[in-house]
Amino acid sequence: MSQFDFDLFVIGAGSGGVRAARMAASMGVRVAIAEERYLGGTCVNVGCVPKKLYVYASHYAEGFHEAAGFGLQAERLGFDWPTLRDNKTREISRLNGIYEKMLLNAGCTLIQERATVVGPHEVKVGGKTYSAERILVAVGGWPFVPDIPGAEHIISSNEVFDLDNFPDKVIVVGGGYIAIEFAGIFAGLGAKTHLVHRGDLFLKGFDQEVREFTAREVAKKGVQLHFNTNLTGIEKTPEGKLIAQFDDGHQETVDQIMYATGRVPKTQGLGLEQVGVQLSAKGAVVVNDQFQTEVPSIYAVGDVIDRVQLTPVALAEGMALVRSLYAQGNPAVDYELIPTAVFCQPNIGTVGLTEEQARERYPQVDVYRSEFRAMKHTLSGSDERTLMKLLVDRDTDKVLGVHMVGAEAGEIIQGIAVALKAGATKAVFDATIGIHPTAAEEFVTMREPSAPFTS
Repeated sequence: MSQFDFDLFVIGAGSGGVRAARMAASMGVRVAIAEERYLGGTCVNVGCVPKKLYVYASHYAEGFHEAAGFGLQAERLGFDWPTLRDNKTREISRLNGIYEKMLLNAGCTLIQERATVVGPHEVKVGGKTYSAERILVAVGGWPFVPDIPGAEHIISSNEVFDLDNFPDKVIVVGGGYIAIEFAGIFAGLGAKTHLVHRGDLFLKGFDQEVREFTAREVAKKGVQLHFNTNLTGIEKTPEGKLIAQFDDGHQETVDQIMYATGRVPKTQGLGLEQVGVQLSAKGAVVVNDQFQTEVPSIYAVGDVIDRVQLTPVALAEGMALVRSLYAQGNPAVDYELIPTAVFCQPNIGTVGLTEEQARERYPQVDVYRSEFRAMKHTLSGSDERTLMKLLVDRDTDKVLGVHMVGAEAGEIIQGIAVALKAGATKAVFDATIGIHPTAAEEFVTMREPSAPFTS
């Protein structure tokens, strides 16, 4: 009989934690999982899922306007924020229930309270301490909000989904996925929207041409872009308006100010340092290639280790860990060729190297590029444009990176990511017959390389 209450105690019921708990329990491992806030974690509750629902909502007004070119007439549009918000909440509640059933049906012991680590093999929940052979930390991250005067008036991605009232005018601060996506959501739903970023361009780390092209397209949608700009303070008026002070001296009076300036690992007060677990300067749990900390019985996966903050990556890490611990599998997670999408308007989909990275690593890179107005917009009247890029190593013909800005970019790039993972060459793309008429067929019909991109 085991000397421990559980074989595995998982702290955090987000993507990585739930996947690891379910997989381990299905192998006969005695698993407990504790969650203090959201079953399903950030992604299900205040991240990917509700965000994508709001992105869908934000497209409808534009779609109604575009429909006129196809002969469809619509009366004056109206938007009821409470309907969207409350329908979203019901859907998330349904998903919470599904996660609970999945964990219980797998045989996990679910504890919906805050857990802290009090020893190499001990976890404290409420007033009770449980022992476990192994502990897995999968608590994810938390929105970072800078300490500026008036910071108490700022909302983050935690609060934005459940506002009492939809703002007429809003400022979104940040330059990453969440900032650009919510700028599009607000603007699409009718708010006068300002996107403020301290850098000279948003989406650092993405292909430079993609970044510049996206900035032009986002501006077409009515989002006012403010680069190389910072907020220095916020004041609230007696009427409830917010006055944003900028470092160039100007002011904007708005209804809401949302900060999307990154997320930090949610390790504060978890007790890890007290038991010998090393944390990085940002608070991330430091682990080796087997997701093991300096305390051999404690492991960590997902956003809390701050490698790649994407839900599918957390899932892969959770599965790899369980296989290595309980199924003699290979714990390695391949962090190369991870596809990703930004659900801005239009969408971005990307996999592999940027043009800048490719030119740094390979002596001769051919760029195949296509920019066009999608077929739909020849009648819709929209001036939205689509960009597609293929980056190819001239010496081996191997495709190094694929990038797209345009409708359904994420859906298209997911399939292409499989091809890149399989080592596809440009000749394979050329030999593939396109699906006509689609935007995606452009990826298999680009024949002549273009000149290198210059900003």
